[in-house]
Amino acid sequence: MNRANTVQHTIFVPPTVPMINLLGYQDCVLRALEEDLEPVRIHVHGQEIRLSASTESEIDFARSLLTELLGAVKAGGHLTPETAQRAAAIAKSGLARPADLLMADILTNRGNTIRPKTLGQKAYADAIDEYAIVFGIGPAGTGKTYLAMAKAVAALQNKEVSRIILTRPAVEAGESLGFLPGTLSDKIDPYLRPLYDALHDMLDPEAIPRLMAAGTIEVAPLAYMRGRTLNDAFIILDEAQNSTPEQMKMFLTRLGFHSRMVITGDLTQIDLPCKKKSGLQTVRTILSDVDGVHFSELNSADVVRHRLVADIIDAYARWNGEQ
Repeated sequence: MNRANTVQHTIFVPPTVPMINLLGYQDCVLRALEEDLEPVRIHVHGQEIRLSASTESEIDFARSLLTELLGAVKAGGHLTPETAQRAAAIAKSGLARPADLLMADILTNRGNTIRPKTLGQKAYADAIDEYAIVFGIGPAGTGKTYLAMAKAVAALQNKEVSRIILTRPAVEAGESLGFLPGTLSDKIDPYLRPLYDALHDMLDPEAIPRLMAAGTIEVAPLAYMRGRTLNDAFIILDEAQNSTPEQMKMFLTRLGFHSRMVITGDLTQIDLPCKKKSGLQTVRTILSDVDGVHFSELNSADVVRHRLVADIIDAYARWNGEQ
């Protein structure tokens, strides 16, 4: 870089903000930012972050991004290399401000804050606030169920609903349920285990049995929903791709007053027998024009697991398209 043509800018970090909160442990966040902001050079001296680049536009982008990250840290946000990289990607897209995600906290428990991590997830979470029935459709790792669960727990804590009802089909049980040991509850528990796991991330473990015993939280197979009217509840149907059209209609018509429903599923992982249609496939056509119903489509760009998961999803999509 020609020093004569170098553009520089200095960001002053208040002494009340520890630099480790902004730059990460052993500067791991800083290294991620240097990679994403290249060719901008970043130098840290005390509480100053000095930027240098060849053009004003490069400096402006880096300054804007770092200022937003600093604002998130001041507000109590926790930065990781992944958070910084996603913030840079959002800033580059020009579709939103990184702070829109960094500050969009849904729930905090035991120091763990749950928030949307991609624009698709943010749109999905916003839709849950706006619509009575929301479908979250997308591949594994896009946060469909996890964000819905966080929204449900937050709604319960804010007294927006009086109970949470979590359900999913147990399609594999059709042939093997009778051969599994234990009571009916013991037999269906393996199919509901992912919902229990998410609850343990969002609530104190000792509180969950008490809430379930009181009926405040109910976890049950889809078949248990028949004949009920679910008032003042936040209801989640997980793995909805494994429901039949008849089951989907039955579930949706359980909606009562002051209730919300979130239906999640992945149309690439249908486990129904080959002659049966998926209720999640047909419902998009049936309800596409119904007010108060929203379909959120998530894709590989919304995957927040290991980076290879998004690549695997895209590879399978290409393969399916070729068949």
